[in-house]
Amino acid sequence: MQDRREFGKWLGGAAAAVLLGSAREAAAVVHPNQPGIKLCGQATAKATDEELKFWRQVGCEYVSVGSTPDLRTADGFKQIKKRFADAGITVWNIGNTSVHNMPEVTLNLPGRDKKIEEYKQYLRNLSAAGIRYTTYAHMGNGIWSSGRTETRGASAREFDMNSPNKVGIWDGKEFREPLSHGRVFTQEEIWENFTYFIKQVAPVAEEVGVRMGIHPDDPPVPVLAGVPRCIFSNFDGYRRALQIANSPNVGICLCCGTWLEGGKALTGKDPEEMIRYFGADKIWKIHFRNVSAPLPHFVETFMDNGYYDMYKIMKALRDVNYDGIVILDHTPGLTGGRYSEQSYGFAYMRAMLNRANAEAKG
Repeated sequence: MQDRREFGKWLGGAAAAVLLGSAREAAAVVHPNQPGIKLCGQATAKATDEELKFWRQVGCEYVSVGSTPDLRTADGFKQIKKRFADAGITVWNIGNTSVHNMPEVTLNLPGRDKKIEEYKQYLRNLSAAGIRYTTYAHMGNGIWSSGRTETRGASAREFDMNSPNKVGIWDGKEFREPLSHGRVFTQEEIWENFTYFIKQVAPVAEEVGVRMGIHPDDPPVPVLAGVPRCIFSNFDGYRRALQIANSPNVGICLCCGTWLEGGKALTGKDPEEMIRYFGADKIWKIHFRNVSAPLPHFVETFMDNGYYDMYKIMKALRDVNYDGIVILDHTPGLTGGRYSEQSYGFAYMRAMLNRANAEAKG
């Protein structure tokens, strides 16, 4: 509870005075969630009857969907939503890789303003379809790995800072050392570029009633290929970024796996501490994932096979009355494909949630 009190003091200070006095915030639309933690599946945009049957069988009531290029319109989003609604499943988020992570915005590259306008339209399309949440990432050169390895016989992503094979990948593009974009960027540039972006899109998010949860940099290495990862790779960066955004519609997608990759030495707080500090006020989506060890070398592993006790995350969410989604992320490959992977992970999350609920009632 101490962290929650600290966060309350922060909100009650100078930043809160600005927030409460802001006419823009007074007009902001924030749709409240139904109470309770919501376990969520990672579904496909064009779900088959078999997939819909699978989600019903595992007891999944919510899904997050990645859209295909032909469906990245308001009508396309409505089509996706209806497909699942007809099966009794609620679509919580519809992603769009074209604007989910934009180097043009993070690094102020040619085409930045065009990308920002594309993002604004994406928010409007979500709202038109009745989608109230989306995840955004502010990485300048993608998600990095150094290849694949095995964990308990399953294929898994690996990252080793000492590997010469490190590569960042996003939306079909590769980024490599020593300089992914031909020069070294400063931390001040990254902060200025974030401010430029968020000051334009936050008012749109408020107007149309969509929450933006910002994903951590994966992995949270301080600098990769000349690009600082100084904002969304540590607790202080997140706190400052939310102050800059100054918006009830801008918050956090806490990818626990990414956070564990950094470890407390780099991030400043572990996942449980992040949840207890920011609470349901600002954390709106949880990526439920474990890793073998903190940097400089980690393997994405099964939730019961990593270095962190995942129950601490679920219990903290229950304690702060979290009402967003908890979803699998980067699951190791299992025999049987994605249905096996989702079944294993969903059952594990259900067991954690049932235990947390039972202890709370007890």
